[in-house]
Formats: sequence, C-alpha cells, structure tokens
Amino acid sequence: MLQSIVGHARRAIEDYNMIEDGDKIAIGLSGGKDSLTLLYSLATLKRFYPKKFDIIAITVHPGSDTFKTDNLEKICKELNVEYIVYHSDLSKIVFDIRKEKNPCSLCANLRRGILNSIAVENNCNKVALGHHLDDAIETLLMSMFLNGKIYTFSPVTYLSKSKLTVIRPLIYVYEKDIRALSREMNFPIVGKCCPADGFTKREYMKDLIQNLRKDIPKVRENLIGAIKRSNIPGWEIPKK
Repeated sequence: MLQSIVGHARRAIEDYNMIEDGDKIAIGLSGGKDSLTLLYSLATLKRFYPKKFDIIAITVHPGSDTFKTDNLEKICKELNVEYIVYHSDLSKIVFDIRKEKNPCSLCANLRRGILNSIAVENNCNKVALGHHLDDAIETLLMSMFLNGKIYTFSPVTYLSKSKLTVIRPLIYVYEKDIRALSREMNFPIVGKCCPADGFTKREYMKDLIQNLRKDIPKVRENLIGAIKRSNIPGWEIPKK
C-alpha cells in the first residue's frame, strides 16, 4: 500500500511542481494517520527522487497530558528524519481560556502559525501537510454550506508573510487508502487530546458524503471534478 500511495504522491508533486532541488521541507507531524502517511511517503520518496531535498518533522504538542510523542520520536529515528517537538498551550487556550464551542478553526490556525514559525527558524522553505483528497471535498462542502462560498484549499500555497510554500503531496490519495496503510503498518495511536473529536462539522460532512455514496457511488469523483472545473485558485495543473 505504501508503494501505491508514494506513487500518487509523486504524481501530485510533479503535476504541481511541489518539490525542487535543494528544498528543505518541514512535515507537520500531528501523530494521526494522515501525517504519518505523509512522513513515510516523503521519507521513501527522498531515497530515489531525482530532485534532492531534505525533510524534518515537527510536532506541535497541544499541552494535553494524554498526548505522547515517544512513538513518533522512535519512527523518525528509524527513518533518519530530524524530529522537533514544540510544547504549546493550545488545549488551554482553545478550551479553557477561549471556551470555543467550534474549536477546530482557531486550533488549526494557531497550530499552523506555530508550525510555520518553527519551520522558518530551522531554515525550511516549504511546509508539507497531510491533507488528502477527501479533506479537499469536505472543505468544499463546509465552505459552500456554512459560508456560501465555492472554495477549498490548494495543492500548493505560497505564504508571502513567512515566505514559505505549503505543499499537500497526498492530494491524490483517498482516506480509505490511508486507513489501509495505517492498519498494514500498525501506526501507533497518539492519545486522544481534543474533546471535540468526532463531533466537528468536518465529521458531519464526512458522514454526509458516505450517505450520499449509497445512492451516488461516484459523488466524490464528481465533486473533485467540480473543483477542477470551477476555477478555484491553485487547482490548475501548471504547464511544464
């Protein structure tokens, strides 16, 4: 399964010119199945890809006692990937101080800000995130239903303020394949640290899509087609 996912990641990387010679890429390693798949994929690709690049893994620790990084450190050591853990107060800020009822957006923004800052401090010019194809579809539906906009994140995004480029190499990978890899490789489970897990708007969209697939089996493929035909910025494959 890893070989297949690496193949999809390589195609996305080449379609969208995600990696160039000399890049130093910070991988956002949350400890979930998506970020672990990204870590293994880039560590594998690095060994034979014609363009030479370096990777480091960065975990933004949320400050929860149940969040353990020992297994992540072990994996990074086995893959010969530099590993950085930044201890934050995210859980305290989001749930105790702000008392957010819908915490995902604030938490994600704070986490990305910390991740980007650490990436810059370590001389990285790119940040890799583990968003996959289903994430793009769910983000599209959330934007349409909740904000009245046709939008989803781009495969590649340049952040002018930090001068970082964000890349999403798993953009051609379905979540079911990531789940299969997680089972096959027995990914370690990082302790649950978010009280909102399983009760988010994204989970609602995930369930909605699964229900739609019962009557419209190709609904995901159709939604991705809609994204590519709707002139959403960043989804046009650059001309070689």
